[in-house]
Amino acid sequence: MTPASPPAPPSGPVSIVIKALNEQAHIEACLDSALRALQGIGGEVVLADSCSSDATVALAQRYPVRIVQLAHASERCCGVGAQLGFEHARGSLVYLMDGDMELQAGFLEAAASVLAQNPQLAAVGGQVLERNLAHLEYRARNDKPMAQRRSTAVDRLDGGGLYRRSAIESVGHLSDRNLHSYEEYELGLRLRRAGWGLWRLPIDAVSHQGHRTAALALLWRRWRSGYAWGVGELLRACWGDRLRWREVWRLREVRLYLGLLALWLLLALWLLASWPNPVPALTTAALAACAVLLLTSARKRSLARGLYALLAWHVNAAGLLRGLLRKRRSTARPIASRLIQDGPAGPDATPATPATPTQPSHALV
Repeated sequence: MTPASPPAPPSGPVSIVIKALNEQAHIEACLDSALRALQGIGGEVVLADSCSSDATVALAQRYPVRIVQLAHASERCCGVGAQLGFEHARGSLVYLMDGDMELQAGFLEAAASVLAQNPQLAAVGGQVLERNLAHLEYRARNDKPMAQRRSTAVDRLDGGGLYRRSAIESVGHLSDRNLHSYEEYELGLRLRRAGWGLWRLPIDAVSHQGHRTAALALLWRRWRSGYAWGVGELLRACWGDRLRWREVWRLREVRLYLGLLALWLLLALWLLASWPNPVPALTTAALAACAVLLLTSARKRSLARGLYALLAWHVNAAGLLRGLLRKRRSTARPIASRLIQDGPAGPDATPATPATPTQPSHALV
């Protein structure tokens, strides 16, 4: 391993940045799909590894891709992985995806065509096709009505998208290294405030495997990894910026989690006031929780989904408080990393040839 150095100036039309942590089960399919997607348009693949402890990096070294690894495992988070990859990408367009995704054929051409015709757009995303339908959360995402799959302006590109390098550079950085989640939303805030737009196409961009852990185990995993702290970290990132704070306040989950924290505080005060006979307060809280569970289950048309949602709300409410108290690091400082493999080197490398955008089929009107 050699110390990572800044990349050369943009040399190809597209850089596909893949962020990964312990993705040995999926990384080969992911890299195969990315390299296939570059055939005909040219570019490069950059794997940003967050100190995987499995064979992710060893498997990736079989491919003609650039591999850069986080220097300090303690810095792991969603925002770090994306920004690390961007710092070592060279393309004038950058596509962001996860190591458990597969890029769908034809999407890059469609997205690049829309960007070429609409200079006010910073990025174009597509639909995420969930493969893990055994999990409650991922199955709910795939249940989205077809009527919602349309070309439309959005406030963020969850699941990745094709970004203009010039747009990212105009707002400083791709993703906030302090965020364990909501990094796409925070990026959208900065881009929209700078006058850029975001667009989502009705076609599939990637398929996503997702975690195979059980629902409750996934909640625990999200707490341990810091993913559940994301809302609080987002609030802290916007602290002192009234315009961004107003935008974040519009998020339904922010109001929900803050409301739960307020209820916890009221219940604690009630218990203290009624001591040594807390039974009435506890009984009222239990009845209220049952009522909310029934209403949520009815809305989601499933008792299991309703229970999972209720538990997830409480985990994320606690995470909000934890994230709000977490110290921030400078977003201007480059992320410490090491270069493991410096891109294409053999006969199988994907050449960086000039892009030839296809005739647009999703032009904005």
